Formats: sequence, C-alpha cells, structure tokens
Amino acid sequence: MAQADFMTGIWNRRHGEKLIEQALRDKVKGMMCIIDCDKFKSINDTYGHAVGDEVIIAIAHTLKNACRKDDIVVRLGGDEFAMFFPDATERQGTVEIFKRIFEKIEIKALGGRKIILSLGACIYDGTGDISYDTLYSKADAAMYRSKKQQGFCATVHGAADEVFIP
Repeated sequence: MAQADFMTGIWNRRHGEKLIEQALRDKVKGMMCIIDCDKFKSINDTYGHAVGDEVIIAIAHTLKNACRKDDIVVRLGGDEFAMFFPDATERQGTVEIFKRIFEKIEIKALGGRKIILSLGACIYDGTGDISYDTLYSKADAAMYRSKKQQGFCATVHGAADEVFIP
C-alpha cells in the first residue's frame, strides 16, 4: 500500500521514481512522459474538489489503461503524472502511445466538458548515464511547450518538429 497513490491506485511519486531510476540504471531504453491537466484549478473552482478528485482518478485510470504490462504510471501529485514506456524509442511507437492516451481521455463527471492534457516526453536511448532528474527536467520542459498550444498536445524534447496534436 505504501507504494500506491492512495486516491488513484497507481504508483505514488516515491515508488514510481524508484522504478524509473532502476530502469535507467539498467540502461533500459524508453520514453518518459510528463502529463498535466490544463486549467485543473478551474475544474475545482467550478465543480468542487469532489469532482476534481473524480477527474484525477479518471485520468489515472485512462493512463493506466493506455499502458502495457511493463510500463510505469506514476501520480507525481495534484494533476501531474509521469509515465515510462520501456522500448518506446521509435517515432511511430511514440505517436501510437500519444494517440491512445488522448483518445481515451473522457471524463463524464463534467457534463461534457472536455479534459485537456498536455504531454511532454523525452526519449532515452539506453546508452550512457542519465539521471531521473535530468530525464524528468527534459520531459517537463517539453510538457510546458505543449501547454502553449491550444488543446491536446504532446512535445518530444530535443525534436523541434516532433509535436503531436490529435
């Protein structure tokens, strides 16, 4: 239980970071994503914290359902999530992951209001040493570039032309 996020049931920040750190130490190539719900504060302000919690739970379940068995899904806190996809390093595979996430996000608790996610990603090729903090920072910077777009967007760090908007 100490490894799971109490509200969502996915990995909590502490345990999720450890899992990703271990994958990086083991030189597991893959893609790390940081996901954030755009304008989440307005959801809490408009619908209340109980509905805000429902949205967080629904996002967590959507992310988990978009994953394979060995993928790592983490609630970092609030409306921010991290994911690590082992072996996802090719453009087509990463686009498929982005599609699965964006297509499945549908929250019924908001009377049809769409939940918009911004996603930033960084790909690790499995060579050399990279820390969790470095990978996180690059994916987080890409996520903030995504937030500058209107609606759903995924940006891959280090690839100026690698922006995916469904």
